Amino acid sequence: MKTISIKGLSKPVSQLIMGTDFFKLNNPDEVSAIMDHYLQIGGNTLDTAFVYCGGESEQAIGRWLEETGKRTDINILTKGAHHDSSGPRVNADAIRSDLMTSLDRLCVSSVEMYALHRDDPQVPVGPILEALNEHIEAGRIESIGASNWTYSRLQEAADYARQHGLVGFSFSSPNLSLAKANEPFWAGCVSADEETLHWHEAHQMPLLSWSSQARGFFSGRFTPDNREHADLVRVFYSDANWERLRRAQQLGQEKGATAIQIALAYVLNQPFPSCALIGPRSEAEMRSCQEGAQIKLTADEMAWLDLSAEGKPSRS
Repeated sequence: MKTISIKGLSKPVSQLIMGTDFFKLNNPDEVSAIMDHYLQIGGNTLDTAFVYCGGESEQAIGRWLEETGKRTDINILTKGAHHDSSGPRVNADAIRSDLMTSLDRLCVSSVEMYALHRDDPQVPVGPILEALNEHIEAGRIESIGASNWTYSRLQEAADYARQHGLVGFSFSSPNLSLAKANEPFWAGCVSADEETLHWHEAHQMPLLSWSSQARGFFSGRFTPDNREHADLVRVFYSDANWERLRRAQQLGQEKGATAIQIALAYVLNQPFPSCALIGPRSEAEMRSCQEGAQIKLTADEMAWLDLSAEGKPSRS
């Protein structure tokens, strides 16, 4: 599997990152089987968070790591400082509390990647970066990133880090998919728009996309008349996205691939380092992701899929 480099990490990061928001303490056999399949396709990075499954995701990972002894083979990305019922929590105390709890659950002394799960634009970037740098200096974190931050806030953070000699964000994790979101899937979430993509290309900032396959929009299970999945209807149903699906199906037929594999390839063929968070629940789904990650798309094909170009590129 192809990998990318993230500043601060000693190991490369596989382009397919295993999402673990369904890992629980009561499904150890499923967790073990999924991890076996993931390692078999060359994956080496897990995505989790303080809030996933009330903490069970991190605990399940910790148990799996202890049982298998594979800690040195795996990059861990966990996230913290998510808002709670009282509101935003992007502050030094919340970061420390969530991080220390996450390390305990994961049964590790440090993680390769730590991301702020949400942003609070009312909080200046300075104190946030200073708090995160304390944990880098303490050896608890190798690299820091931001999930669901706008590119303008990322730029503000980069400027502050440079001016004050701090370690800045090494990666960003918004939603990026071939299907464009009509509105945020969850409050406070950020989807990469055209300006965001231009910013990532200009700065070559790695992007780790969640919901990279648009939560199954390209699977073939949905049609404009099938409106039983209210969230999918709300976020992804649009004439433009149905056209993107049609084009993904057409290009897939030519390349011997499925539409959902073409959609995954779209995320991984950006003009900057990119990874896709995936959530396969079976070996067949894992293999599908592996095959999608191997598809090469040209710039012309990318533009046509994303409706930036009308004429379909001819095959050379």
